[in-house]
Amino acid sequence: MAFEQPLPVALSPSRLNDFQACPRRYQHASIERIPQPASYASTKGRFVHHILERLFGLEASERTLDAARSFVEEAEQEVLTDEVRADLSMNEELLDRLRSESDDIVKTYFRMEDPRTVRSEGAELRLNVTIDATPLLGIVDRLDRDEDGSLAIIDYKTGSVPDRRWDSQTFANTELYAALCETHLGERPESIRLLYVAKGTVLERRVSHAVVKARVEAAHHAWDRITRYYDDGDFPATPSRQACRFCAYKERCRANGVPVVLR
Repeated sequence: MAFEQPLPVALSPSRLNDFQACPRRYQHASIERIPQPASYASTKGRFVHHILERLFGLEASERTLDAARSFVEEAEQEVLTDEVRADLSMNEELLDRLRSESDDIVKTYFRMEDPRTVRSEGAELRLNVTIDATPLLGIVDRLDRDEDGSLAIIDYKTGSVPDRRWDSQTFANTELYAALCETHLGERPESIRLLYVAKGTVLERRVSHAVVKARVEAAHHAWDRITRYYDDGDFPATPSRQACRFCAYKERCRANGVPVVLR
């Protein structure tokens, strides 16, 4: 079949993850743009991200806990849309829980670092570049200038801390961000710090040229396949336990005869 919808103009790390997990998921999410219902976890993550983004829009001396809390009402207006509230069946009890847990996370963040001492080069930096004929898009939570003058990518995480044995997967998105930063700014970040702000834990990794090159090559090969599948009018489904377990399109796949794998 031919798609009525246009091919996305760029490939983001999250959409690359979708494609690598299952091309059909990419089709539903990026080509057909079928909405995925909001979850409480994803909503809380966006809520906290909004507060921290606004915090780093302030002058360094103004980045206090009280200042962060002043953005809660704005976060509710921006993040808790009517659609999100409907998806979550939001009531006052759930809203109070979201406010309380988000406040705990923000307080934990302030125990991890003093944002007044951070030399931020920008927050929520949108980078849209083309590398090796592959259009890439990434939004960096924060880009810092460390004491030694080098750049560091900072990524906030509101979930649990992963097993260090899976570092290759854990840092995959941000290592692709490093390539975007280098192309856009002319300077490659030297390190990546993942701030698990709900747990007070930091995972750090030095940026490796070889690894970043491999991430770019993987994105390039994926984009080649995406454009080919788009021209063919079909993205094959590759069901697996890992791909299907948390996929929002399981019922759609079942209706189309795809053997969804959950165990």
